Amino acid sequence: MPEYLIRKKLIAFGEDFWVEDEQGDHVFHVDGKAMRLRKTFVIETPDGEELVTVKERKLRLRDTMVIERQGEEMATVQKALITPLRDKFTVELAHGARLEVRGDLLDHEFTIEWENGLQMAEVSKRWFSVRDAYGVSVAPEQDAVFAIAITVCIGAMERGS
Repeated sequence: MPEYLIRKKLIAFGEDFWVEDEQGDHVFHVDGKAMRLRKTFVIETPDGEELVTVKERKLRLRDTMVIERQGEEMATVQKALITPLRDKFTVELAHGARLEVRGDLLDHEFTIEWENGLQMAEVSKRWFSVRDAYGVSVAPEQDAVFAIAITVCIGAMERGS
């Protein structure tokens, strides 16, 4: 499984950071857009090409963020209203499919799974001795940028950045 390293524990509004691959190369840049009314993050290539945008949706009963690709809504990420013992988020894709995010989200120890139980990605900070870093391991043939975008949503909503 391809693994990516995010070198920050807190995904903060208005802060930029890099996502590295297993060789330590910068593969994605996450630009936390400051001075906006709602939380916004743009995930780009190292050359600055925009891949996806993550935006907060205001005035919702549950924390909600939207992932867009090329101006088209790709998915909506929402925090569950009641979560006994574990944190849980749902990801509703524009075409109707659904993913669930479960685990210890605040400490970046969780999985992203399709409705049928197939794992899309696993997020963990246990894999690294680097402080304030965690990994995103993406299953083969899954969309790594989308998995990173979901992880950015979870980080932003859990930390209230």
